[in-house]
Amino acid sequence: MAVETFNPEGMFQPVPYHHVSVATGTRHVHVAGQIARDGEGNKVATGDLAGQMAQALRNTARGLAWAGAGFADVVRLRFYVTGWQPEMYEEFMAGIDRVTEELGIPRPLPPLSAIGVDYLFEPDVLVEVEAYAVLD
Repeated sequence: MAVETFNPEGMFQPVPYHHVSVATGTRHVHVAGQIARDGEGNKVATGDLAGQMAQALRNTARGLAWAGAGFADVVRLRFYVTGWQPEMYEEFMAGIDRVTEELGIPRPLPPLSAIGVDYLFEPDVLVEVEAYAVLD
């Protein structure tokens, strides 16, 4: 396996993701920020963070699959969330939970960052997902 994940002793625990990933391999896959749009560019789950998260992760999975990768190959995920507040955490995680089995997303999750932003490139976009994977 090209990616190993760890939660070293002394780092904040428990978390729903791994703190560290170590990857070996020569093929690096970067999936640009994915949002809640279908294949024709139509909006999906307007105003629904969990629904937008699920669709953005489905789009991320399509990008990974095109390159021959899956979420097991992901070294790092990055989420940008508009208007982030701590009380949004449940809905944020609900969107991930909704597609975990469908997309083969490992649990705990790969290392990730959730970054609150004022806005993304269109006013209806609540979340954007980036992925970085390594293949042998």
